[in-house]
Amino acid sequence: MADLKDQFQKAAKDVMGLAERPDNDTMLRLYALYKQGSEGDAKGPKPGFFDFVGTAKYEAWEKLAGMSSEQAMKKYVDLVKTLRG
Repeated sequence: MADLKDQFQKAAKDVMGLAERPDNDTMLRLYALYKQGSEGDAKGPKPGFFDFVGTAKYEAWEKLAGMSSEQAMKKYVDLVKTLRG
């Protein structure tokens, strides 16, 4: 488990150094997996109707409800590895 957390934290740093910014769908997937891996299921109120970015991020995270933190961390690490090439 500690090894997975280390890989997860390293992947979070690696995302910042990607040569090319991923498309918006991939960015939402990264965000949702990161939040699910670090905080668990979505909590708090959904952002307001006119907060389009906040709403999209919240909904992407909300779709992962029930996924374990470990599974989300693994998927996040795998996605970052794919993006790094």
